[in-house]
Amino acid sequence: MQPILSLENISYSYHNLKGETPALSKISFQVTEGEFLAFVGPSGCGKSTLLSIIAGLLEPESGSLSFDTASTVGYMLQHDHLFEWRTIYQNVLLGLELNKNMTKENIDFVVQLLQDYGLYAFKDKKPSELSGGMRQRAALIRTMAIRPDLLLLDEPFSALDFQTRMTVSADIGNIIRNTGKTAILITHDLSEAITLADRVIVLSKRPATTKYELPIHYDIERTSPLSIRNTDVYQTYFNLLWKELSDDLSEPKTQN
Repeated sequence: MQPILSLENISYSYHNLKGETPALSKISFQVTEGEFLAFVGPSGCGKSTLLSIIAGLLEPESGSLSFDTASTVGYMLQHDHLFEWRTIYQNVLLGLELNKNMTKENIDFVVQLLQDYGLYAFKDKKPSELSGGMRQRAALIRTMAIRPDLLLLDEPFSALDFQTRMTVSADIGNIIRNTGKTAILITHDLSEAITLADRVIVLSKRPATTKYELPIHYDIERTSPLSIRNTDVYQTYFNLLWKELSDDLSEPKTQN
């Protein structure tokens, strides 16, 4: 299958008055259409930097990045960033407004998303009147309103409590799968990555390289995160990823 996104030897460093801090080193991977890819790695290894490069917010210092077509990208951040002075309905239409694309077809599409994912009855509420999980669903609908070909998810569940996080991540994973969207998730949560993704890439400590890739497959539907986490194969995947991360974190520091 033709990849929707290809990265080849992407490197990036941050620069300030104190010098250079390498963040990414020769990162290469592809994402095929409809695939859900997750990245895990040590804290501060450059996962968010990688997403910013894919989104076009940063230019790589070397290497190449290419999309299969003139693909649109939707970016869902750690926090919902809903505007309190706008209703939920007005918030989810924001991307269409900014892109001057408020057609009847697009508005009807957003209304259908609100209905499908339990937010239509709350469309006239302000963000503060909704739970954290409902706000994250609204943020996803706002992202999907522009019909992106690729969804970038930057730890979108990290601000939620454990129970809500499990429920909302499963709901959003199901939404993405049911709509056939291509998605890239970065997360610190191995369980989340294993439950949601079709493939998990482990990044090394900074400067990040692609250290390990793990295809994920289950013989049961992924509608319930608990049913997935109770399978033997889930535990096998978890142990493999934990070993890769633990080996990296336990490497002795170089003495100057």
